[in-house]
Amino acid sequence: MRIAITITFIRRLCCLFILLSANTYGSTLLVLGDSLSAGYGVNQESGWVALLKDDLDDRHRIINGSISGDTTGGGLNRLPLLLEKFSPNYVLLELGGNDGLRGQPLNLMKRNLLAMIELCRQAGAEPILFGMRLPPNYGRRYSDAFAAVYPEISDEQQVLLIPFQLEELAVTEGMIQADGLHPTALAQPIIKEVIKKYIQPLMD
Repeated sequence: MRIAITITFIRRLCCLFILLSANTYGSTLLVLGDSLSAGYGVNQESGWVALLKDDLDDRHRIINGSISGDTTGGGLNRLPLLLEKFSPNYVLLELGGNDGLRGQPLNLMKRNLLAMIELCRQAGAEPILFGMRLPPNYGRRYSDAFAAVYPEISDEQQVLLIPFQLEELAVTEGMIQADGLHPTALAQPIIKEVIKKYIQPLMD
């Protein structure tokens, strides 16, 4: 009888520990991106990923696995190790911009994004897509086809898509660096608010 009571007590303690752990540690978000997420040209503390981390509940964890200049191919190569190391609940895929800037085949970019989505799901993580657009000087046909890849994948794979909503930054003084591509520190809170609107409800 005493042994049975002890086993029951231990089981209840284990259940309580699991519940407390879930409430204590919250969710983990892995951001896998390029210079937009890596904070190219600005202090890391001023980047939108760091600002989002400051805004979220302290229980949540954000891992910034972004590298300036990265492509979908580079992200695909790096993703397995990041999934194994951090076991994220969510993975924000902010990649593809450099594929487009280099004029890489869009079918290759799409295959890489699909492969990353599959890897996330196999690891028990929910993938999220960040839609990208190219500057207009890349030609209307290619630019439109590039932008269409993201909603196509979102529809086909039932993946949450964060639509590209940063067009105004390009025409607003002080929001883009001298290279004409990368957002300044002033633009980072705006980017953060766009991302937060989609990410916070998931993680909370």
